[in-house]
Amino acid sequence: MMSGRELVQRAATFNGPERIPRNLPEPWGTDFLLVGAGPEPGWTPPDANTDEWGCGWERDPEGRTMGQVKVHPLRDYGAMARHRFPDYRARERYDGAAQAIAANADGKFVLAHAPLSLIHRLEYMRGHVEAWTDPYERPAELGELLDRFADIAIDAVERFAEIGADGFISADDWGLQDRPMISPAAFRKHFQPRYARVYGRARELGMVCFLHSCGHIVDLLDDLIDAGVQVIQMDQQENMGVDLLARRFGGRVCFWCPVDIQQTMVRGTVEDVRRYARLLIDRFGGYNGGFIAQWYASPQAVQHDPEKIAAMSEEFVRYGETRWRIAT
Repeated sequence: MMSGRELVQRAATFNGPERIPRNLPEPWGTDFLLVGAGPEPGWTPPDANTDEWGCGWERDPEGRTMGQVKVHPLRDYGAMARHRFPDYRARERYDGAAQAIAANADGKFVLAHAPLSLIHRLEYMRGHVEAWTDPYERPAELGELLDRFADIAIDAVERFAEIGADGFISADDWGLQDRPMISPAAFRKHFQPRYARVYGRARELGMVCFLHSCGHIVDLLDDLIDAGVQVIQMDQQENMGVDLLARRFGGRVCFWCPVDIQQTMVRGTVEDVRRYARLLIDRFGGYNGGFIAQWYASPQAVQHDPEKIAAMSEEFVRYGETRWRIAT
C-alpha cells in the first residue's frame, strides 16, 4: 500500500498512484501533513494588529474572515529602502515544523506553507489601487519589490527542504468570476518570472510546487505551468468548465479540487454532488494521475451542508479507489 507521500507525488507527476490522494475531513482522512514557519525569533509586533511585514489589520471580531489590511507600509515606494522585511532564513522558525515532520510515522506528504503570495502581498503592502496600477505606472519599483518577495520565498523553501518537506504551497487568487484580474501580457511580464525563480529553486531541491488560485484563471494557467506549477488547488471549476480545463490542461498540471464550492456544493442536490465528484475524477484523474481530492475547510463560511460534505467525501473515497484510471 502506498504512503500518502507516494500517492501525492505520483498523482502530481502522472506516475500512477494506486488511488486518488485526498485531503478530507474526518472520518475520511488525509494524505497530507501541513506545516508552516513559526514567528521570527526576537521580533515583537508593535501592536496586536500589525503583522511581521508591517501591515496593519482590521480583524473580524467574530473570526469568520481573515480581516482586511488598513495600514499599507509601502504605499510610498520611497519607504522601501528602510522598511523591515521578515527574515525567513532563521532556522528557529522551522523548529515546530521539523518536530512534526520527525513524528510523521505514517509517511504523509509534507506540504509546507511558504510566503509566496505575490499579488496578495503586494496589495497588503501597497494598497489595492496601487497594486493593480503598478505594472503600468511604477514597473521598475514593482519589479524590485516582487524580487524581494521572491527572495524571501526562496529563503523559506530552502529551509523547508532542509527539514524534509515534500512540497510547498502558496495562495494568489488571480481570477474574477469570468476573467483574470490582470492581462496575461502584464502577468507574463511582471509576475511569471518571479514565480519561475521560486518554483525553479524548489524543483531543484526535489519539492513539488503547489498554488492555490481561485476565479477564472484559464488564460493564466499556461503561464503558471510554464513557470513550474505542478499542482493547482482550485475551489471553483464550473465558471471555467471542467471539460475545458481537462481538455486544455489535463495531464499537464495536477488538479486539487473539491466539488465546486460556489455552485454545485451550494445549489446542487446530494446526488448532484456525488455526480460532480465522479466527474472531477474522470476528467482530471485519467492521466495516470492528475487529480487530488479536497474539501473546503471553512464550510460554514460558504453555506456547505454537512450532508453534501459527507456525500462528496464518500464519493471521492469510494470512486477514487475503484475507478480513478478512467481516461477522458
